[in-house]
Amino acid sequence: MLMNAIESHTHSFVIRIWLEEAPTKETSGTWRGHITHVNSADQHYLQSLEDVVAYIKPYLDAWGVTPEE
Repeated sequence: MLMNAIESHTHSFVIRIWLEEAPTKETSGTWRGHITHVNSADQHYLQSLEDVVAYIKPYLDAWGVTPEE
């Protein structure tokens, strides 16, 4: 019973990221990847590291949690 209560308030994500273009003096590099919400198997392509937070944010919002920036 306790495990079901914990699972109902748990989200798991698998994140795979890679550096597509290395940083230079002029740029910060280009990150790409994808994130999978394990509970629903929903996948989303990432075009930046900021996309990770943007994807997870609605799940945090549903709990009333605001991520620190």
